[in-house]
Amino acid sequence: MQYVQPIFPQTLLFLVILVFSICLPVSAQQALFQFGVEKPFDDLIGGQEGGKPIQWIDVNTSDSTWHVNGTVLENNGKPIGVVRSAEMYENFIMRVEWRHLEKGGNSGIFVWSDAKADPQTRLPLGMEVQMLELDWVNQNAVNGVPQPIAYVHGELFGAGGMTASPDNPRGERSKSLENRCLGVGEWNTYTVVCVDGTVKLAVNGTFVNSIRLASKRKGYICLEAEGAKMEFRNLQVIPLEPGMDRPEFVVEEIKE
Repeated sequence: MQYVQPIFPQTLLFLVILVFSICLPVSAQQALFQFGVEKPFDDLIGGQEGGKPIQWIDVNTSDSTWHVNGTVLENNGKPIGVVRSAEMYENFIMRVEWRHLEKGGNSGIFVWSDAKADPQTRLPLGMEVQMLELDWVNQNAVNGVPQPIAYVHGELFGAGGMTASPDNPRGERSKSLENRCLGVGEWNTYTVVCVDGTVKLAVNGTFVNSIRLASKRKGYICLEAEGAKMEFRNLQVIPLEPGMDRPEFVVEEIKE
């Protein structure tokens, strides 16, 4: 009679865990908070008040990363990652105020994002609208030489595999033509116009940067936590008319 090797308990346990890991559904991203409002363009030009609250969904941060305090969204920066808007946006205007509470702080907002975090960087594909505190260039000096000042004044660049053509090139990034951002503890205002693959950025009252031919032109808005305490306030998103139907420019929708 042929001898049959018995299955050891450890092997049996491994097989059970493997089967359950395959069969169990992946946990869905969780709704965390409401912050900011979406305002129809017609209501805006008609002078109507209010707007629809924007729901934010956790991608890879936590419920302790964010705290809504009235019109202010407090962000402690940890863990590094993003939350995303519940809805996707194509052509729109976004206005937001932000400030860092630590010197050298790092954050930003992604537009037209796929809201899928890269395992290594913990950040998604998207067009990043950079929000760095002014001392970042000094704290990240290389061999005693500060980083280029363009980093901290509202750069625009494709992140996580998104491509685009910079209007004010600094490599693949587009830099602001004038240094207008304020430092730690001071509020900055960004107006971001996103239309048909072009993003234009006004910093504290003046349009100073733009980038175009983005490889994705409809996706999620993501707010970034990147290691430092900072705050957003008075976020408004005004959707505009859509462009031509081009499926290749649309990120994959995340099913709830």
